[in-house]
Amino acid sequence: MMNLGESLPICVAALYKFAPVTALERHRSAIAESCEAQGIKGTLLIAREGINGTIAGSDEEIAQVLAVIRTIAGFEDLEVKYSRAVAMPFHRMKVRIKPEIVTMGQPDIDPLADVGQYVAPEDWNDLIRDPATIVIDTRNDYETAVGTFKGAIDPDLKTFRDFPEWFRSERDRLLGQGTPPKVAMFCTGGIRCEKSTAFLKAEGVEDVFHLKGGILKYLEDVPQDESLWEGECFVFDQRVTVGHGLVPGSYQLCHACRRPITAEDAASDRFEEGVSCPACHDERTDAQRAGYRERHRQEIRASEQGRSHIGARQHQ
Repeated sequence: MMNLGESLPICVAALYKFAPVTALERHRSAIAESCEAQGIKGTLLIAREGINGTIAGSDEEIAQVLAVIRTIAGFEDLEVKYSRAVAMPFHRMKVRIKPEIVTMGQPDIDPLADVGQYVAPEDWNDLIRDPATIVIDTRNDYETAVGTFKGAIDPDLKTFRDFPEWFRSERDRLLGQGTPPKVAMFCTGGIRCEKSTAFLKAEGVEDVFHLKGGILKYLEDVPQDESLWEGECFVFDQRVTVGHGLVPGSYQLCHACRRPITAEDAASDRFEEGVSCPACHDERTDAQRAGYRERHRQEIRASEQGRSHIGARQHQ
């Protein structure tokens, strides 16, 4: 069945893989050079534990960059999740070396050593419908606010770093004193669950499962009339959210705080394009809003002149 987004011109490729990486700067340079040569935009993070990121361009340009990444030992079988966009969803290209490709702040956790059991999207509904299963959304609060699986537990995380402390504090309530439930976890593309399930295994939890390919793969593969997903899925680019079939969603982005906003939010007297939204208005000072206002003015001017504004930034 044809995806409704297949006619859109921009290919968006989300990828990650945990595999040992050496010669970080050499690989970073090779990937960055390929991205520049192909006109690719997005963000790729490289660490000793692996590679993670999302890039966008034409189908042919994306294929060229992926070919370079797959020359790295351990990445020959790199899996990629594709979606489409009506326009380039990133302002620029960044290829960066980081201590972790997804930051949990638990240096002893190794997703290559022991992780939860992968569950294919077509089997996910049966698992989370099971009354002996608890379902945990491992994403941040602004992500869960726009959509999640029916019945999922929302830890209300500000950052993924907060997950270990939240689980330890809630463990007894979640797992109880009798036969422990199965624990099913999910995130946008699957990468955070590689670490969250490894963390639970290290904490002694045995029956741990995670959605293979994350929400994005579920929304791509599972028909909407069979879906247990409610709402839209936040993505870290200018599309803001996607729905079933990975079609771009209905939310906008507040360019001050990088949170998703609804049409109702945009109609609020606390919303000012590029400056504030109802969620962040009281979190910022007048001086900060003045700075955002000036940045937004410069971005508009740069756009009118057909160039990218150097201050444009992406949420990560």
